[in-house]
Amino acid sequence: MFITAAQIASAINALSDVHPFHGITFLACKRAKLPVGEKINFAMDSVTNVFLTEFHKIDPDSECFYQPFKSTKKWLKHDYAASGLQAINTQTFGNAFLHEPNTRIWGWHSDYVSVLASKLPKRKRIPAFHLAVWLFKNRDWDDKTTSQDLIDNFVKEFFITEEEQKELFDLSIPSDLSLNNIFQKAKASWFDLRQIVTQPPDAKPDQGGTLAFLETINLGPAEHLILTPANRLTLITGDNGLGKTFLLECAWWALTGIWADRPAFPRPAVEKSKAMLIFAIQGEQYSSEKKTIAFDWKTLSWQEPKQRPTIPGLTVYARVDGSFAVWDPAKQMTQSVTSQFGKQAVFSGNEVWDGLQGRIEGLIRDWVRWQNNPTKYPFGIFTKVLACLSPPDLGPLIPGEPVRIPDDPRDIPTIKHPYGDTPIVYSSAGVKRIITLAYLIVWAWNEHIISAELARTKPQRRMVILVDEMEAHLHPRWQREVLPALMSIGVLLNEKLETQFLVATHSPLVMASAEPVFDESIDSLYHFDISNAGDVSLKEMNFARFGDISSWLTSPIFELKHARSKEAEIAIEAAKELQKTKDVSSTDVKEASFQLIKYLGSDDKFWPRWISFAEKHGIKL
Repeated sequence: MFITAAQIASAINALSDVHPFHGITFLACKRAKLPVGEKINFAMDSVTNVFLTEFHKIDPDSECFYQPFKSTKKWLKHDYAASGLQAINTQTFGNAFLHEPNTRIWGWHSDYVSVLASKLPKRKRIPAFHLAVWLFKNRDWDDKTTSQDLIDNFVKEFFITEEEQKELFDLSIPSDLSLNNIFQKAKASWFDLRQIVTQPPDAKPDQGGTLAFLETINLGPAEHLILTPANRLTLITGDNGLGKTFLLECAWWALTGIWADRPAFPRPAVEKSKAMLIFAIQGEQYSSEKKTIAFDWKTLSWQEPKQRPTIPGLTVYARVDGSFAVWDPAKQMTQSVTSQFGKQAVFSGNEVWDGLQGRIEGLIRDWVRWQNNPTKYPFGIFTKVLACLSPPDLGPLIPGEPVRIPDDPRDIPTIKHPYGDTPIVYSSAGVKRIITLAYLIVWAWNEHIISAELARTKPQRRMVILVDEMEAHLHPRWQREVLPALMSIGVLLNEKLETQFLVATHSPLVMASAEPVFDESIDSLYHFDISNAGDVSLKEMNFARFGDISSWLTSPIFELKHARSKEAEIAIEAAKELQKTKDVSSTDVKEASFQLIKYLGSDDKFWPRWISFAEKHGIKL
């Protein structure tokens, strides 16, 4: 049996307060039987380096050592034993040794245990069980092994004395342990471990990054916002002006290092050191690591993040004004040093349709070019995406044959409608928005494949799609279907492609459409709110299935008292107040009834309640 990755992760967390000396030098010296009260010729650097290689070299492709102990740097350079650790041994813990400076003469001081005990953080003793888990993570154990056996083996193999056990170690077994969680049949591989540790500094940048964390401090509408996007879908709701677009703009910047429009600017009267963006990108291999970027007051700008440990995946951002932003990691590799392509990732709506010299051919030309391609690639994918995103009332958006129209020298694509083929330039705003979104996603993926081939690298397996106001220009029936359709297009591009969606919406129909597909384990819902004092907050909400659209309108997400007109709401609330009043005149009831008749439908569910009350006061309706 082998120790599970989950138990190793628990050990790493439990050892985070332990000083590296206690976890490395002390154990290396104990195993090498460094004597107490006398000095010998002892190759300290060599002994600790052997120890680090055996227990802390967890990435076979890295020269660095990983240490779970208390330190701002979890990864240690290959020469750590002779550099950083040497200073700790001779200075911080120098009193624990008998040592002649600049020699290989070492020994434990007679009272070394009391010295080591005094260095324990708040006299918190070292958790022996968790230390044993870390040290024995690669060992094959007998099927009858218990948690106590791990501690006993640690004590035995490192010659831990009774005094050391009493003064330095907590030998208890954690109360929440289960043998089923401690052991498994297969050894935890590096693939398992790299999901719980950060990336080695000498590793190649991780690929396919998605947004794992975003925090803004003193920016936009709020003093402090935190977003932890889900792996698949993150829905963002809230009133106008509270920060949905702002949050997506910051998410785009965190992923790409460039702004789609004007950069975020600190809130008024903010201290110079207090405006920050904090983010983490989750790659395919390693756990995410937060990076903090402070606003540069000298240049009044945000410095582009340097030495990203994770390269984001292909990213497409459908902005509320009809423009689109695209960031392609493979294209960055193929651009010359002087190229500004990576700095010019935003296309206006007109540029997406009509093209931009040297950067994008545009929807009209690409559509016809793809359609006329003998291999029909990527036209086949494009038609599938179009059909997937099609409106329910018009039926599938099926391309027709291109035509010429007056005052335009180009062949114009057409869409087959029940009433005939229509050139796309004459399509409705909703149809234009969807075919533009379909085109940009397919175009971005196709360009990524081409750029990856040119760069001699593999295509990304992850993609991020950000959409602001998902419902813009769409009929209610279309709003009720577009989100699940959008979430299903990744597999049309590539069956192995994983897609993360960040979607902002005002629409109860879009929210209702998420009910059949929302999965709490991979999806999340965030809501912007504003207090009576004017403070904006962003909170993660539990996703409830309200079913009826009117129930969504009166839910905590949209916070309407009634799924009716404002006038009908006022009339009903006034009528309710009358029902609570003891002395009610028939005149008041008659006036309230008049307002209800004026603004409520004849089948409104409030009528039965009110008619009974009105008749008791002599008013027949």
